[in-house]
Amino acid sequence: MNGIHLTAKEQQLLEQTLHTTHDARLYRRTLALLECSRGRQVKDVATALGVTRQSIHNWAVRFQRQHTALALTDGPRPGRPRHADDRVETLLQALLAITPDRCGYQAKFWTAPLLCDQVRKNLQVECCDVTLRLCLRRMGYRWKRPRYVLAPDPQREKKKPDSADSTALAGAQRHPRRG
Repeated sequence: MNGIHLTAKEQQLLEQTLHTTHDARLYRRTLALLECSRGRQVKDVATALGVTRQSIHNWAVRFQRQHTALALTDGPRPGRPRHADDRVETLLQALLAITPDRCGYQAKFWTAPLLCDQVRKNLQVECCDVTLRLCLRRMGYRWKRPRYVLAPDPQREKKKPDSADSTALAGAQRHPRRG
C-alpha cells in the first residue's frame, strides 16, 4: 500500500479536523493522512513528521474502519500509579487540624517537609514535596508561604508624635502648586 485513498467526504472531514483541533497528536495524524491522500509517498510524510511508515498505515486503517476523526485520537493513558492513597489524605486531614508543635516540631505552621516526615513516620510511605502538594490540591487546599509578622514595638507610643502637634504640622507643610 503506497498511497492512502480517501473519499471526498473523508478528505473534507479531515480538513475540518485539521483546522479545528488543538491536540498536537491528532493534528499530526490528520495531516499525515491528508498528505498521503494528496499523492505524497508514505515514507516522505513519515520522515517529515518524525514517525514510522507503519504508524501512518496504522492510522489509516483505524480511520478507514471508523470513518471518524475520533479514530485518530489517543486512548486514555493510565499514567504512573499514585503513591499518596486515601490513607495519606486521611492522615493529612487529621494533621492539618492541629499545629505541628503538637507533633513535637518547633514550628507554628506546617511545611511540606514536616508533613512528608509525618507521612513517613505514621504510614511508612515515602512521598516527596511535589506529591504532597498535589495531594493537598486534590483535597481542596491551597499552598501558601507563611508571612512572618514582627511583634509590635513596645516603644511605639513614645515614638509617636502627639496628636495635637501632628495636626499643626500637617497644616504647616503645604506644598506649592505646580502650574
